[in-house]
Amino acid sequence: MVGLLEGKVAVVTGGAQGIGFAIARRYVDEGARVVIGDLDEEAMAKAVAELGGDTVAAAVRCDVTSYDDVDALLRAAVDTFGSLDVLVNNAGITRDATMRNMTEDQFDQVISVHLKGCWNGTKLASLIMREQKSGAIVNISSISGKVGMVGQTNYSAAKAGIVGLTKAAAKEVAHHGVRINAIQPGLIRSAMTEAMPQKAWDAKMTEIPMGRAGEPEEVAKVALFYACDLSSYMTGTVAEVTGGRLM
Repeated sequence: MVGLLEGKVAVVTGGAQGIGFAIARRYVDEGARVVIGDLDEEAMAKAVAELGGDTVAAAVRCDVTSYDDVDALLRAAVDTFGSLDVLVNNAGITRDATMRNMTEDQFDQVISVHLKGCWNGTKLASLIMREQKSGAIVNISSISGKVGMVGQTNYSAAKAGIVGLTKAAAKEVAHHGVRINAIQPGLIRSAMTEAMPQKAWDAKMTEIPMGRAGEPEEVAKVALFYACDLSSYMTGTVAEVTGGRLM
């Protein structure tokens, strides 16, 4: 059976672990070759091995806040595997604190990684994709960008900004055959979320009609949908992967 991404080349930022790695693995399973951009070189090496080695995967150290780093990452995909068909802007950090206690640096760091990083990737990928008249960009936002979360004025602002960026950019490049969509995950099971205090976990669970946390693979399925021809007439949309939380 031919995979949904057979012959395609994808780049996933923050792809060495968590949701990013789940997306990279799903893409490889569907026939794509994947380049991971990340800062954790040890995790990247492990991820490439788990994905099947250098015939299907590669890794490039990339700080997404650096325009030059992102440019080098995308060019590496073209140089290594021959094209750039999909980009997933997934890299992110948290620096949670109430607004009263949040430092200017904590605000700037989160805005820079999420929002500027997403803009760097979206701009640079679209410059390549418009020349080939095809391509899909998937931007990872968050339910926090829809409703705002206490202690996340930086993160909520950045993730809301990603939605606005996605819609504006989608309008600019649609006539070049480039599609740009966003995903807003809710509570997804990971090392970070499982480290929450039980009280905080339980409070979030009461907001989820489906009664459970999501798995990284469930976000990856939607990232696959947006990357492949199943979503060929969709651009500028936002998919909530939340189990119905805060709908």
